[in-house]
Amino acid sequence: MHKRLLIVLLLILPIVASAQYRGTKRKGLRTNSKFANKRNKPKKEYILGIGASNFLGELGGANQIGTNFVKDLEFTATRPSIALGMRYKFHKRWAVKGGLHYLLLSGNDKLTQEPFRKNRNLHFRSHTFELSVQGEFYFTKEQSGHIYKIKNAKGMKSYDYQGYIFVGVGAFYYNPQAKFNGNWVNLQPLSTEGQGLAGGPKKYSRVSICIPYGIGGKYAINKEWAVGLEAGIRKTFTDYIDDVSGVYYDNSAIFQAKGATAAYLADPSLMNFPEELGGNATPYNQSAVGQQRGDPSDKDSYMFLNVTVSYKMPNKRKTRSKF
Repeated sequence: MHKRLLIVLLLILPIVASAQYRGTKRKGLRTNSKFANKRNKPKKEYILGIGASNFLGELGGANQIGTNFVKDLEFTATRPSIALGMRYKFHKRWAVKGGLHYLLLSGNDKLTQEPFRKNRNLHFRSHTFELSVQGEFYFTKEQSGHIYKIKNAKGMKSYDYQGYIFVGVGAFYYNPQAKFNGNWVNLQPLSTEGQGLAGGPKKYSRVSICIPYGIGGKYAINKEWAVGLEAGIRKTFTDYIDDVSGVYYDNSAIFQAKGATAAYLADPSLMNFPEELGGNATPYNQSAVGQQRGDPSDKDSYMFLNVTVSYKMPNKRKTRSKF
C-alpha cells in the first residue's frame, strides 16, 4: 500500500508545486510594485539525459570478497541509461525536478576472479524503470546578465556554469532475468531461493522505493539551451534486483515445483557443472541447502553518469499598449 501511495505522490507533487506558483503569481499581481519577483520567476526546463549505468549488488564485482559501494564496481558490466525530466526552478538556488529514468542493469559472476563468486556462476540483467522527484540546490545563483555578454559592461554578471547537488525520492520497477538456452528468462516466478515454497522466504515485489542523490553541472549555451553532466546513485530498499539475497534452497524441491529451468538457474555452480571450466572447477560445497547464496544485510544499489541537454521555456510576458 505504501508503494502505491508513494507513486501517487510522485505524480502529483510537480502539479502542486506549479499550482502554488500560479497562486503566488496572482497574489503578486495585486501589489503595486513593478519589479516584484521579476528576477525570481520560476523557469521550466525539459531535460534529456543519455549515458551509462552500473549495478552494485551480489553478482560480479571486483576480484576480492564482496565490498560495499564503488570498491566492488565492475566496469565491464556498464550498460545504457536514458532519462527524461522537467525541472521547475522557483528560486535562484533551488529547483524541483521530476523524471522518468530507464536503465539496463547487469551483473555476472564470470567477470570476477574472486573464487567464491566465480564458482557460484550466477548472472542477471534487469530492464529498470524509475519515476522520481528530486530537490536541487545550486552552488551559484542563476543570473541572466547581459544579453550579448559585453566585456566589462556594468550590471549583473552572467553565469554560464552552474553546479548543483540533489536528493529525492523515487519508485522503480525491475525484472531480473537470466539467460537459459539462448533465451532470457524472468527469474522472480522461478523461486530460485525458494520464495513462496514451503519453508522459504516470501515472494519479493518487482516494485520498490529508492533514494536518489548525486551531483551535476550544466553550461548555458544561450538563454534556452544548456548542456551538462550528472552523476547519480540510488539507494534502494530491496536486495533482489539481481534475484540473489539469501541462502540456497533445496534444489530438488525447486525442480519439482518449478521445473528444470528453475533448478538450473537457482544453482548453476561450476562444481555442479564442471564442463563449463573444462572439468577444472574449484571444489566448493557452497550450494548445499542453507549455504550462503547472497547477502541480505547489504541492499542493492545502482548508479548512472549522463550527459544532459536541457531546453528552458521562455517566460511569456503580457504587455499592454500604451495607446
